[in-house]
Amino acid sequence: MDDILAQLNIFYDNLSVWVDATASNMWTVMVPILFFIGLWLTIKTGFIQFRRLPEGMKLIFAGFMGKKIGKKKLEGDVSPFAALSTALAATVGNGNIGGVATALFTGGPGAIFWMWMCGFVGMATKYAEALLGVKYREKYEDGSIAGGPMYYIKNGLPYKRLARILAAGFAVCGAFAALFGTGNMMQANQMALAFESEVGVPKYIVGIIISFAVGLVIIGGIKRIGAVAEKLVPVMIIIYFIFGFIVIFSHLSEIPGVFILIFKSAFTPHAATGGFLGAGVKLAIQHGFRRGLLTNEAGLGSAPIAHAAAQTPSPVHQGLIGVGEVFIDTIIVCTITALINLSSGMWQSGLDGTAMTAAAFSKSVPVIGGLVVAFSSLLFGYSTLIGWYYYGEQCMKYLFGVKVTYPYRVIFVTLIFIGSVISLKLAFYIGDIANALMAFPNLIGLALMSGTIGLTTREFFKKYPKIEDFDG
Repeated sequence: MDDILAQLNIFYDNLSVWVDATASNMWTVMVPILFFIGLWLTIKTGFIQFRRLPEGMKLIFAGFMGKKIGKKKLEGDVSPFAALSTALAATVGNGNIGGVATALFTGGPGAIFWMWMCGFVGMATKYAEALLGVKYREKYEDGSIAGGPMYYIKNGLPYKRLARILAAGFAVCGAFAALFGTGNMMQANQMALAFESEVGVPKYIVGIIISFAVGLVIIGGIKRIGAVAEKLVPVMIIIYFIFGFIVIFSHLSEIPGVFILIFKSAFTPHAATGGFLGAGVKLAIQHGFRRGLLTNEAGLGSAPIAHAAAQTPSPVHQGLIGVGEVFIDTIIVCTITALINLSSGMWQSGLDGTAMTAAAFSKSVPVIGGLVVAFSSLLFGYSTLIGWYYYGEQCMKYLFGVKVTYPYRVIFVTLIFIGSVISLKLAFYIGDIANALMAFPNLIGLALMSGTIGLTTREFFKKYPKIEDFDG
């Protein structure tokens, strides 16, 4: 038995090296595409993320407080806040805990700067995705909303043959990412790792529990997913904030040096120190963007599937909520994780993923620190699993119709268990490839529809200078 396990470990290690090399080559191409399309959308929308972020956050806060926008009955499956919560459930996941740590482990402190850059341009990209998701959504025969890149590409692009190819390509890659990538197997992997390292629960036990818990929610579709997400997401973020700030304040004197280290390492190679093997600028940029996209999903095309289901007054309203989504995910939550690992010195420990962040918490908050990370990993990962289930379901419905729903549920839940027991690096690298494949057709669609995005935005704010001026 030991020999078989040893051979399996060798196989996993070799496969991980090959998959990582493939992911690295793909992201060498994807990083500049992602950045420049985000920058182009920033220009086309008049720097929407800088001028309108407060309004986006105001809409999010209003939704959190249960306030409705307008008095008319609006089309859609769930409230704007439930749609945001579903999108945040999928984005604020173990990428924020383990993914940021992995970026530090492989790209060094400079990767955090490039993650921020990914977030800033990603706000404009997410705005565009959410706007188009609502603008070009359709209905299934049962009356539920059908939306996302496959629909805005199909309905919004004038080049119909190209539109059909890109839309189908996105749906295929989206279904693959939901089943085999960061939306499923990686999340289960990090959750199982956290509980095994901090509580001693075997991975396969955690996998069984997670699979059962996800199955209970996804059977109810987007309405149940949205209802769970809008209650779960605020709670899990607040818990992580509270204990994260406790860790940061325990190393408060280190924080100025941490920011200097991040900015310095973003533009100069960082030598090997402690358990860190060193990283050049190219590696910092690549892993900053790879993990940035993993956490905020701007440009990936996943979030507009959830935003399209919102009972929103206008596409622009939901677009502004998308801006706030990226800000919360990358600029706030990811930064907290980065500061925790850097200020505690655990980024040099040789640990990777969730194990690094758990060690940083345990160092500053003995006894319960590791348990907080394990519990946060459970909540973050669980919310991401239910959000990504919906994304994959919508992609599968686009390709095969509503009859595919139940077989897809069985496959999705089965892969949760498999993801919980495979190796860490392999799970992340598969996710990187899936993300790149999914993002490519969506980014082409966004670039070709940038004129529509800019025109819709200008016309709206010409008529309504402030979002509260909108009368429905």
